[in-house]
Amino acid sequence: MIEVTSRHTRTGGIAHLGSQPIALAAGALIVILLGVGSIALWRAYTGTMPEPDRVVAARLLQARTAQASEQLVEKTKGLEVTQQESIDQLQVVQDQLQTMKRLLAAQQADTKRLSEQVSGLTEAIKGLRQSFASTQGADAAGTPSARNKAIRTRSHATTTAHRKPAKSRG
Repeated sequence: MIEVTSRHTRTGGIAHLGSQPIALAAGALIVILLGVGSIALWRAYTGTMPEPDRVVAARLLQARTAQASEQLVEKTKGLEVTQQESIDQLQVVQDQLQTMKRLLAAQQADTKRLSEQVSGLTEAIKGLRQSFASTQGADAAGTPSARNKAIRTRSHATTTAHRKPAKSRG
C-alpha cells in the first residue's frame, strides 16, 4: 500500500490551531492561570511563603551576625584588658628584679668591704702577735738576768741581816 501523504495531513493539527490564534492564546492563558492558581493554593494550604521566610531568614542571619560581632568585640576588649594586666604585672616584676639586682650589688659591695676589713684586721692581729711574741721573747731573755740580780741582792741583804755581829778581838 502506498501511503498518501498530503500536505493537509502533515500539518493538519498545527494548521488547525494556527488558523485560530485567539483559541491558542486563550488556551495558553488558561494553562498559565491554572499554574498560578495552583501555586497560590499550594502556598496558602501549606502556610509557607518563601518571600517572608527569606526576609525572616535574612533578618535572623543579620541578628546572628550582629551578635557574633558583639561577642567578638567583647572578647577583644577582654583580651586587651588581660594583655594590659599582663604588661602591668610584667613591669612590676621587672621593677622588682631591678631592685633585687641593686640590693644584690649593694650586698656584694658590703661583703667585699667587710672582707677587706677582716683581712686588714687579720693582718693587724698577726702584727700584734709578732710584736707581742718578740716583746715577750726579749722580756724572757732579759728577765732572768734581772731576776737573778734581784735575787742576789735580796739574798745578800738577808744574809747580812742574819749574821751576828762579830766579836771584836781586842
